[in-house]
Amino acid sequence: MQSANITNHRLLLTALLIGSAMNRLTQLGEAQYIALETYKKNGQAVPTPVWVTQEAGKLYVITEGNSGKVKRIRNNSQVRVAKSDMRGKVEGDWSAATAQVLTDAAAVAQQGKRLAAKYGLIYRLFHIYLTMTQRKRTSVVIEIA
Repeated sequence: MQSANITNHRLLLTALLIGSAMNRLTQLGEAQYIALETYKKNGQAVPTPVWVTQEAGKLYVITEGNSGKVKRIRNNSQVRVAKSDMRGKVEGDWSAATAQVLTDAAAVAQQGKRLAAKYGLIYRLFHIYLTMTQRKRTSVVIEIA
């Protein structure tokens, strides 16, 4: 009987921790900017301010496929995220998470829709500017859970 109680308590604690982590990510998804901290092969942390959206308890970031953060995530999927300003100055507590790179066109298109819904005209103007001034870009989405 006591063993069953311990198991139930562990399951409840695990559910609370998972729920708490999802809640933190959902709150970060409401921020205008977050700092996304990735790690070099030597372990050195590299924080980068990014626009972010959230859906179903996960965060999403769009970036160029050959960016440094993508290369670092492919090498080490462990990241940290925190609310920040546009320059990357952290304005809240860091949360540990796991990131993966999504390369399919559907994921990129979906993230474009989420960004347009959240950032509106600013995103649309930025997207037009990038389209006009840059050669062919290969965008990817970073999914953070």
